[in-house]
Amino acid sequence: MVQYYTIAGKQVGSHYLAIATLTGLFGGIYASTRGGAQKATATPPINASSSDEADFIKKFLENADADEKKKEAAH
Repeated sequence: MVQYYTIAGKQVGSHYLAIATLTGLFGGIYASTRGGAQKATATPPINASSSDEADFIKKFLENADADEKKKEAAH
């Protein structure tokens, strides 16, 4: 036997209300715990043969980013 409830003028079975409640509960839990998008790395890894070369590449990239920001600010 099914218990019927009157909701907004319609007869709704208790099993439909249970299904809706459980779907909302588990759907909300899933949506809130699935986490955010993974962040992409800003630069690719530097494969330098020496520490001097790695330092040079890092400084070059920093200068290039600074120049790019200056150009964007000028426009």
